[in-house]
Amino acid sequence: MKLLFLTPQLPFPPHKGTTLRNFNLIRQLAADHEIHLLTFVDDESEVRWAEPLRECCASIRVYRPPQRSLRRRAVDSLTSRWPDMALRLWTPAMRQLLQETLASETFDVVQVEGIEMARYWLDVSRSPALRQRARLSVFDEHNAEYLLQQRAFETDVRQPTKWPGALYSFIQWRKLVRYERRCLRAFDAIVAVSDKDRDALLRLSPGLNITVVPNGIDTALNTARVHPPTTSSLVFTGTMDFRPNVDAVTWFCAEILPLIRTQVPDTSFTIVGVNPKKAVTRLANDPQVTVTGWVPEVRSYVQAAAVYVVPLRMGGGTRFKVLEAAALGVPIVSTSVGGEGIDLTPGEEILLADEPVAFAAAVVSLLRDPARGAAMARRARQRVETCYDWRVIVPRLAPLYQACSSG
Repeated sequence: MKLLFLTPQLPFPPHKGTTLRNFNLIRQLAADHEIHLLTFVDDESEVRWAEPLRECCASIRVYRPPQRSLRRRAVDSLTSRWPDMALRLWTPAMRQLLQETLASETFDVVQVEGIEMARYWLDVSRSPALRQRARLSVFDEHNAEYLLQQRAFETDVRQPTKWPGALYSFIQWRKLVRYERRCLRAFDAIVAVSDKDRDALLRLSPGLNITVVPNGIDTALNTARVHPPTTSSLVFTGTMDFRPNVDAVTWFCAEILPLIRTQVPDTSFTIVGVNPKKAVTRLANDPQVTVTGWVPEVRSYVQAAAVYVVPLRMGGGTRFKVLEAAALGVPIVSTSVGGEGIDLTPGEEILLADEPVAFAAAVVSLLRDPARGAAMARRARQRVETCYDWRVIVPRLAPLYQACSSG
């Protein structure tokens, strides 16, 4: 079949959530289908370096993402009917590129990756002639976005210093409820990344055709470590200007890490990820906290840790970081939100705790009993191999495409 993918950024290198998902979907589907790609790049030279992606695609057409200042975003938040995510990548040039592509070719499937790109299909679908150039339209909804902003509001509104962020999230939450519902109804089929996300989307629009295709991991690339470290070291990884990640590590360092150190004084904490905000870099004033910024390879930092921590209090979807830590054979302590959407058994394959005292106790239990952590990590690795390898996950798209094929 002939598939057209719309992605918010070039899916290579696959180094964070969206690019990991998009690259692996495309790579697996390319074995059986003809893939065409429309996407954004900061510089067209990025495509030349993306040989593994080019090998998967019959064509790649790109445009530079639009630039919006913080001031512009603030004004739009108060005056525009569109939520921020509908404006973030909207540009008439990409709309024209999509229109030209559909006018010149017919596709079996147009698959839109993420809500930032959904507005383009909303625009195109107003034209019956262009809409008919795709036999099936699929919306791969990476998060229940309205739920992410609702949780961010409910977290930040508790602290007066975070009320500006709470106000932003409240406005976005209310706009996203309307916009996300409209997007969901504009497509023939919807893909969600977890059962909980599917349920959240069904609350917006009951009766939708939703297929769950979880996030996955390449278990051949991410091999389990052989020897756990002997140090009391903790690690967190993620894009460190992403608001849920910033909240996670600042909350952890303020409320949880001191409790851990009352029992294990030499505990260190490493925060790995690009673009750390000032609130994150300030955490390195503690001599036992390291903020790396960008690193060429994240896996070695994860494998060097005694425990991988996921102290997330806001967000949605499923966490690649949890899958990666499980595949690498590192025991995980997470909040319920952090472990959401991933079928790891609490107490057996992952430890879950939502309050600082309970979270600290879970971490200390693994630091003091490395054998328990190693056994838990082995079970988590087995679960990931069985349920979350991309070779197992991507075939879940087949029924959608087969329905298109059978007409």
